[in-house]
Amino acid sequence: MSSNSIPTDATDVVPTPERWATISRHVINSYAEANSAMLAAMGLQSADESSGTEPAVPEVSYGDTDWTTERSTDSLAELSVGDTVQFTKSVDDADVAAFAQVSGDTNRLHLEEEFAEETRFGGSIAHGTLVAGAISAALARFPGLTVYLSQDLEFQGPVEIGSTITADCEIVEELGGGRYRLRTTVDSEDDRVVDGEAVVLIEDEPE
Repeated sequence: MSSNSIPTDATDVVPTPERWATISRHVINSYAEANSAMLAAMGLQSADESSGTEPAVPEVSYGDTDWTTERSTDSLAELSVGDTVQFTKSVDDADVAAFAQVSGDTNRLHLEEEFAEETRFGGSIAHGTLVAGAISAALARFPGLTVYLSQDLEFQGPVEIGSTITADCEIVEELGGGRYRLRTTVDSEDDRVVDGEAVVLIEDEPE
């Protein structure tokens, strides 16, 4: 008959607070490294590594060489009616495939060229909500921390895969309490493809 002895030193069983802190830091660092590796595999670079990518703004962590941003002010304190942010990127096959996978929207119109050629569009087009996502990207580049409260959209035209789109967000009204109403549009080349209006909360970023 065998017996199991109970350790007399509790520290052999329960990690000390210092060891828990070490373990926690290791786990968090592992997740951060895995996240960075995944983003790098997607072609995104962190702000610290973004030499040659879009101009870095403190409101975003990652950029891509294909993206460009223009904004009328870098100061949250000076943000007011008339201020704008523009965000420009191309929409390619990889974007469409990734969006289909993440969203579950596998409409053949977006993924099968031969099928799409027989539709009114004459070829594959990008998902409307993928295109409208450029508005969210622009909003994230206002100075401060932007929180979406509402968004109205009108889709006015298709976006061919391979096109370059530009989202333009302009503050049209201050609603108080850090809330703003904005005109939000997306253009593909020279055509307006999305028109709408958003309400957002913009506040100071945590230190």
